[in-house]
Amino acid sequence: MKTNYTEADYENSVIELFRNDLEYEYIYGPDIERDFYSPLYEEVLLDSLYNLNRSLPDEAIQDALFKLKNFENGELVQKNAVFMDYLQNGIPVRYFVDGEERSAIVYLVDYKNPDKNSFIVANQWTFIENSNKRPDIILFLNGLPVVLIELKSPSREETDASEAYRQLRNYMQEIPSMFIYNAICVMSDQLTSKAGTITSGEDRFMKWKTKDGDYENTQYAQFDTFFEGMFKKERLLDIIKNFICFSNEGMKTSKILAGYHQYFAVRKAIESTKHAAVTDGKGGVFWHTQGSGKSLSMVFYAHLLQEALDSPTIVVLTDRNDLDDQLYSQFAKCKDFLRQEPMHAESRENLKFLLAGRQANGIIFTTMQKFEESDEPLSERKNIIVMADEAHRGQYGLSEKIKITKNEEGEDVAKRVVGIARIIRNSLPNATYIGFTGTPISSKDRSTREVFGKYIDIYDMTQAVEDGATRPVYYESRVIKLKLDEATLKMIDTEYDIMAQSADVEVIEKSKHELGQMEAVLGNDNTINSLVCDILEHYENNRENLLTGKAMIVAYSRTIAMKIYKRILELRPDWTEKVAVVMTSGNSDPEDWRQIIGNKHHKDELAKKFKDNNSSLKIAIVVDMWLTGFDVPSLATMYVYKPMSGHNLMQAIARVNRVFRDKEGGLVVDYVGIATALKQAMNDYTSRDKKNYGDTDVAKVAYPKFLEKLSICRDKFHGYDYSKFTRGTDLERAKTISGAVNFIMGREKVEEKDTFVKEALMLHQALSLCSSLVDEDSRFEAAFFEAVRVLVLRLTNTGVGKKISLPEMNARINELLKQSIKSDGVINLFSDIKEEFSLFDPKFLQEVANMKEKNLAVELLKKLIAEQVSVYRKTNVVKSEKFSKIMQRSLNAYLNGMLTNEEVIEEMLNLAKQIAIAQKEGDKLGLTADELAFYDALTKPQAIRDFYENEELIAITKELADTLRKNKTIDWQKRESARAKMRMLIKKLLKKHKYPPEGMEDAVQTVMLQCELWTDNNDMEKIVPFTEHRNIIYEDNTNYNMVAEETVTYSIKKE
Repeated sequence: MKTNYTEADYENSVIELFRNDLEYEYIYGPDIERDFYSPLYEEVLLDSLYNLNRSLPDEAIQDALFKLKNFENGELVQKNAVFMDYLQNGIPVRYFVDGEERSAIVYLVDYKNPDKNSFIVANQWTFIENSNKRPDIILFLNGLPVVLIELKSPSREETDASEAYRQLRNYMQEIPSMFIYNAICVMSDQLTSKAGTITSGEDRFMKWKTKDGDYENTQYAQFDTFFEGMFKKERLLDIIKNFICFSNEGMKTSKILAGYHQYFAVRKAIESTKHAAVTDGKGGVFWHTQGSGKSLSMVFYAHLLQEALDSPTIVVLTDRNDLDDQLYSQFAKCKDFLRQEPMHAESRENLKFLLAGRQANGIIFTTMQKFEESDEPLSERKNIIVMADEAHRGQYGLSEKIKITKNEEGEDVAKRVVGIARIIRNSLPNATYIGFTGTPISSKDRSTREVFGKYIDIYDMTQAVEDGATRPVYYESRVIKLKLDEATLKMIDTEYDIMAQSADVEVIEKSKHELGQMEAVLGNDNTINSLVCDILEHYENNRENLLTGKAMIVAYSRTIAMKIYKRILELRPDWTEKVAVVMTSGNSDPEDWRQIIGNKHHKDELAKKFKDNNSSLKIAIVVDMWLTGFDVPSLATMYVYKPMSGHNLMQAIARVNRVFRDKEGGLVVDYVGIATALKQAMNDYTSRDKKNYGDTDVAKVAYPKFLEKLSICRDKFHGYDYSKFTRGTDLERAKTISGAVNFIMGREKVEEKDTFVKEALMLHQALSLCSSLVDEDSRFEAAFFEAVRVLVLRLTNTGVGKKISLPEMNARINELLKQSIKSDGVINLFSDIKEEFSLFDPKFLQEVANMKEKNLAVELLKKLIAEQVSVYRKTNVVKSEKFSKIMQRSLNAYLNGMLTNEEVIEEMLNLAKQIAIAQKEGDKLGLTADELAFYDALTKPQAIRDFYENEELIAITKELADTLRKNKTIDWQKRESARAKMRMLIKKLLKKHKYPPEGMEDAVQTVMLQCELWTDNNDMEKIVPFTEHRNIIYEDNTNYNMVAEETVTYSIKKE
């Protein structure tokens, strides 16, 4: 009997699912007599062509067959695009009847009657081209190999779905003709099943997590959900016909397969639109989180509408030109799939002309500005569908208000102001309206619902990140770096308050009036200098070498954007190609601005460069442009120097959430305190989004993950000394890495190596988000693990026989070190305190409490107390746990806005006093620091004191410490037997003293933990007593005194 579950077993399981559950016909490749040099199942193909096109003569069928077998020379993608057009729309043919030439369409598939098609699942199907290959499973639709499935064994550690992806890419080189006829590629190892196309990178292969469109419980979808969800006969036909398209951008062509969220949402939207067209015209709102492919969903929807509603005219409505261009561009790239070219309406009159010039068809793009008050409608046709992008961004509003203004003579006049939604409704009174949005509609926003109706489908951030459709966005506050004064911060708060209200004209005017000084304060030369210095320091040390090094700086205004740009170039004069300003121009702009901003063509060129991963343009300074609808997948960093709120804020930060290679996530670096606005903006998101993304501070998310992964990597190299990596010469460093690679590759168990590679990658990704928080030693260590990971992968991928040269290794290591290590920056945070001080000295604590920079005081106390707690962590299990909990509780309350800076400082000072008191406990009992730790462990359950006299507990303590000291061995770390011996000694000693009392057996566990801790840190005599901590100089490369003016930092208000 077999004891393992092999790839062949999994293959049989999948075939069984297709035969029994999906009712496909099964064939075994070697049983079929056929031409091994043809990828087609010709016998079935011919039968299908004749059956599906009975009215056409043999000559027409043969012409179609000839075209199917003979493609013009070109790239595989071009040939596949021609085939997909044949598959979706039929093959145009010409033939003669009685000497007269006729034309017709030969259909390859009957999409309306699934049962009239042939569905076959085949395995062991050999095909010979550049070499002899036999893919695992092929699905034939009417004899055409439209789906290729590559499987990997679920039980072999060294293979996984990624290995299946590499196999698929290999097949494309070895048997390219098979992929001319391919619609979908699948890779699966049972745990992970994903689908993509011939142009999809591995990161673009997506899971299909539902059979019926229900998004619940999709986190760990089963393999049968994937296959049944995608490959039911009707579903597969629908996907092939309506949900695969080509996007052509210059020389680059991408083949796109809709994700499951796009498929089901678009289908729901079609049904909702059909219902609205015959009722109230409210098609609903389609909310799919930014970055999850909303633009493509709109393309799929527009394509399906043609058939569903008998070729309606589609008006795509955006509220700004830049968004219009982005969306228009996506539709234009997919014009072959849409079977028509989108048009731009240049004015209201032009829009009226375009609508009047047709009774059906047409995709017309326009902006809200083209709609203006008018008594006569643009068109009264019913077969018009209005697709509004970012449905709630405009000043919709259906109500009509009266605004009192002055006329030229200075007299009061009452002017009627009509909401844009009302104007659009009046202009196209019989149209059906559907809204598409990447951010939720505010719970207070009634007018958007009034225009469009309810949500059709919601695909939230949590789901998108889970599915790999987007990456999470993390947040790092650097408000403290600018030392903005209290008045400025009050001004920012005022701006948020104003933005939180409706965007009426009066409110905007009030905002401009009240915040006239904001420009002057945020644009102050000292502040701009601090900002630019900090951005450069953060970027060069943490982000420049990450992925493609692309970053975006969001400036408060055009003037400030220009100041930032000029200051960067003053500090980095050779960055002229590296940094650019992208913003609108004004008639009154200074002459030197015009040269920098340029015309539309210049901005288009900048957009191309910023999207090009290999271009020299790395940093874009923006104000409003590029904050919506502008996608650069490799962009991973955004520096925010502009108050934003609501969906504008969520749209902006979504620029960094796109999927790109092994990008862990996007980082938003905040200089104006957007944290509160971020939390408020999350109020309208789903409850799980609020839970998962309501707080994404790197210090609380990425940094703990980095520490966890660093600890795991250290464990993997337990027993290998890599200290020379940090202290040795380049040659010693290289030898240390070679030895490490040898160490990890030489493990008896393969999973050790595989786990290390995965964990080291996660370490590298976590570091990419929080490197500004990580100390130099840890960054060095992470650089070591990354070098080892890369070399292990190279060895694994190129074969063990190919050795890596020393120069190659050195070059790789030096590059990693450049990326990972910051310059030494040592500052004394207490340079103004002349005499020596103790952390627990009341005078010193008072100095901290009185610091003007309250945020810094909090950080300082947190670090210093954490240092003391970490000393306890190495020595005293009970006190460490107690103090850690108190500290964490205070910090959590502080971070959640429940404590002000002053209150958290007070809590921390109390904790410092408790630690000082704890230090003196040992003196009272006559115990040393390590003996006190054992005493604490013995007496952790308070009830223990009821069973023993204190003298008895002290006696046990001293005997325990003495026993451990006498039995200390040098090999306890390596030999489990030494540790086991230690445990035996302790249990024997405790039993002698009848410890613990009956019913309190758990107490032994605490004592054991303490003993292990002591053993692991047995050079305790080297630990400096708390009272001797003097002159604490903190290593950090942050200059806290960048602006010399007197300042107060931004404090979190109590709610």
